[in-house]
Amino acid sequence: MKLSMEVPGGWVLNGRKRWPGNSSFADVFVVLARNTSTNQINGFIVNGGSPGLKISKIENKVSMRIVQNCDILLEDTFVPDDDRLPGANSFQDLVNALSFGRVMVAWIGIGIAVGVYDACRRYLLERKQFGVPLAAFQLNQEKLVRMLGNIQAMSLLGWRLCKLHDAGKMTTGQASLGKAWITKQARETVAVGRELLGGNGIVTDFHVGKAFCDMETVYTYDGSYEINTLIVAREITGISSIRPSSRL
Repeated sequence: MKLSMEVPGGWVLNGRKRWPGNSSFADVFVVLARNTSTNQINGFIVNGGSPGLKISKIENKVSMRIVQNCDILLEDTFVPDDDRLPGANSFQDLVNALSFGRVMVAWIGIGIAVGVYDACRRYLLERKQFGVPLAAFQLNQEKLVRMLGNIQAMSLLGWRLCKLHDAGKMTTGQASLGKAWITKQARETVAVGRELLGGNGIVTDFHVGKAFCDMETVYTYDGSYEINTLIVAREITGISSIRPSSRL
């Protein structure tokens, strides 16, 4: 978003944002916009139905279909001074919010992986081939154990991040590492689960196919895997490859 110059009694917002979730029926929007005077990020509350606020739903999604993502357009939308968020005054304030959000997104990936593991375990025990449960075959057992091992590792890292956050010690790089690695492992875990169900892994009756598609969204939003790894690398090397210095 871009924020125009301050006006008497408030602010005027201009800009657009794609993908905000459930914005088609939201009554209140939290908007982060760049102040053209200070070049800092400010936060605002925009009420639904405000003049200049236009919302259009993104159609034909195959992932996270329960979430109604939209395109939002702000054209000379007035926001009174009382609706400016006093705690959002810089890019660092935005980074702090994103860091905590990435931990939450990581746990969504863990939850999806656990759900797929549970569905696969029940499926392998109930469905029979050649007179025995699918769970009796060695290759299926190995995949099930691999899934469980991934889930245990992801859960431990997620737990550690929560402890660091509660203690006020979590860094931006640690949050990005958790989001990147956990969602990568969750993505692989869900893919193994889809393999276990064979053809039934791509139909909605068994839910695993839907989880497989949903996991693609979780892997992507709140910073892609690649962007989050670059944030981690910047923290451990002291060198940013996102905006490298011309001297390097």
